[in-house]
Amino acid sequence: MENVKDTFKEVAAAILPVTIVIILLQFTIIRLPLEALLQFLIGAAFVGIGFFLFLLGVTAGLLPVGEMIGKRLPKTKKSWLIIGTGFMLGLAVTIAEPDVRVLAKQIDQVSEGSISAGILILSVAFGLAIFVSLAMVRTIFRIPIHYLLIGGYLAVFLLSTFVPEAFVSISFDAGGVTTGPMAVPFILALGVGVASVLRTNSSSASEGFGLIGLASIGPVLAIMILGVLFQ
Repeated sequence: MENVKDTFKEVAAAILPVTIVIILLQFTIIRLPLEALLQFLIGAAFVGIGFFLFLLGVTAGLLPVGEMIGKRLPKTKKSWLIIGTGFMLGLAVTIAEPDVRVLAKQIDQVSEGSISAGILILSVAFGLAIFVSLAMVRTIFRIPIHYLLIGGYLAVFLLSTFVPEAFVSISFDAGGVTTGPMAVPFILALGVGVASVLRTNSSSASEGFGLIGLASIGPVLAIMILGVLFQ
């Protein structure tokens, strides 16, 4: 019951401010038709209900399962299995990520099909999956995260000089949308679970964090490489 109340508060804090701002703008500046305002209010209600149910599902299922998988994998003592599982889960949750699909659909429409949604989704998914695997490697072999972050962003800025400008913009948006409500809870729980088993104290277990920041570099690089291929 406490979890339901907390989730309701989170949803209200996310939805109400936007709704209030739109209503204030409606009566002061924009003056939308009444039909459009009603559509917005109905849409906001549906979003709130969906978001509430989604967060309940994340708390009840995704987070516990992700952490349990993360804790179970190191007990196999097979590095390749940990890394491979990170890749497969990164691929799966990115394909399922609604934010990625919204971006892919918008780009498909704006480019009039020259950059198809399917290719974009797969590119983003493989990019994130590879970097989730790299994050697992970092946790297993205790590689300082700043080495990987510096190396990753150096590669991003270097590659951006060879990529069409449109793809540079798309690539950074792709990095942002992968940090959505589907990918973040599962991948973060996986990383914390793996780190908590491989490390013997709580401060070392915190090495499971930073995984999302590292993983989001992958889609940026993947879209830039796609841009090079489209030239």
